Amino acid sequence: MTIHIDDLNNMQLDVLREIGNIGAGNAATALAKMLNKKVNMDVPKVKILEFKYVNDILGGADQLVVGILLRVNGDLTGNIMFMLDINAAHALVDMLMGDFASNASESAEFSEIEISALKEIGNILASSYLTSMSALTNLKIMPSVPDIAIDMAGAILSVPAIEFGKIGDTVLYIETEFLEGNSRVVGDFFLVPDMESYEVLLRALGVIS
Repeated sequence: MTIHIDDLNNMQLDVLREIGNIGAGNAATALAKMLNKKVNMDVPKVKILEFKYVNDILGGADQLVVGILLRVNGDLTGNIMFMLDINAAHALVDMLMGDFASNASESAEFSEIEISALKEIGNILASSYLTSMSALTNLKIMPSVPDIAIDMAGAILSVPAIEFGKIGDTVLYIETEFLEGNSRVVGDFFLVPDMESYEVLLRALGVIS
């Protein structure tokens, strides 16, 4: 049995949205610990959508973005992406590194230490989502080491699109907005479970038998 977006009823969608809400809250807490600063979070927008619409959410295929991609392993398999536009990525680095950041707000250039910082932030945030999902479902879910790419959205998405095309075209989209002092960072999470994993996830949550 494989599950497509059109097969999910309102209760099942609400459960997936709730995972997004809880995960975003945990991500904000993890980011606050990492920064050693108070981080607030707006209520995330959580949607189930088809993969072909991801480019539009990111501002178009030509939009310059930072993409952090992790493979999900364990009882649930798939991929999780954390995407930021260039300005948001620099703002996040500034939050973390303060005076040590490059301050090149619209440049695609990041120092090695800034790249490491972005990978670590992506890893911590993605892990927070997966930990929430694991706690809610009692499933063993583990992220891989993150990969990072800085390129136009269309170019970054073309690689996972090939993989995702093999497993289905539905993503759980979570727009997360973090606020620290006067800094505001909007990042987009895309969780793409393998097709069989939707069924595993919904069964573990008790919304299908």
